[in-house]
Amino acid sequence: MATGVASRLFRARFRQILMLEIAAPMAVRRHVSFCEAIHDQTMAVEGIEAVRASEDYEVLEAWRTEKIAVRVDPNGESIRRCKADILVDATVAKRNLGTTIAQAPLVIALGPGFVAGKDCHIVVETNRGHNLGTLITEGMAEANTGIPGNIGGFTNERVLRSPSDGLFIAVRQIGDLVRKGDVIGRVGDAEVTAQIDGIIRGLIRPNFHVTTRLKIGDIDPRGNRSYCDTISDKARSIGGAVLEAILATYNL
Repeated sequence: MATGVASRLFRARFRQILMLEIAAPMAVRRHVSFCEAIHDQTMAVEGIEAVRASEDYEVLEAWRTEKIAVRVDPNGESIRRCKADILVDATVAKRNLGTTIAQAPLVIALGPGFVAGKDCHIVVETNRGHNLGTLITEGMAEANTGIPGNIGGFTNERVLRSPSDGLFIAVRQIGDLVRKGDVIGRVGDAEVTAQIDGIIRGLIRPNFHVTTRLKIGDIDPRGNRSYCDTISDKARSIGGAVLEAILATYNL
């Protein structure tokens, strides 16, 4: 979701974008996640490049060369140092992890767990359906249903989850065509198997320690390989909503 927002803003000529991450981000859709720059120093999504920036001068250099800066800063200390004009909480953690309305002149939060007018200025609805992308200026987004979005008639079946605690070892990779029952990887002695036919659209990096029932992959029943390397309709919609919120707030 954060990459969807950042890419939408970048294409709209917002070129001083700083994304904050944890030290070892574990993205499922990592082919379209700027957080991969933390692991690989650089990451390109749909022609937009993000680079890891450890120091303030590296953030400025990224901006000078028209790249998105990604920094390890789980506590958000850079928000104050950079005197951010706009803060977007795109953690989609289903709860507020510490964002306050006083952190920037415009604070936008994605999904449930935030109260517009109290925790932030605007909440963006992230639940798939009629209200996806709606801007909320009073109250909260819809509660988390716990049910993955319906793609090709499948919800829970398309999500790969860890069968136990342990180290995830992958035997397949993003973009592979799989059939129901195929082994995707292992956690300890337990196999992670496909529940439907389709293409592996997302899969966490191998050798990550995972916990029981953690989402570690995503199978797309539509079978289109190009979807693995492009931002989803949902992320694109939410990115557009954030752009709308900014333009409306500042009368741009």
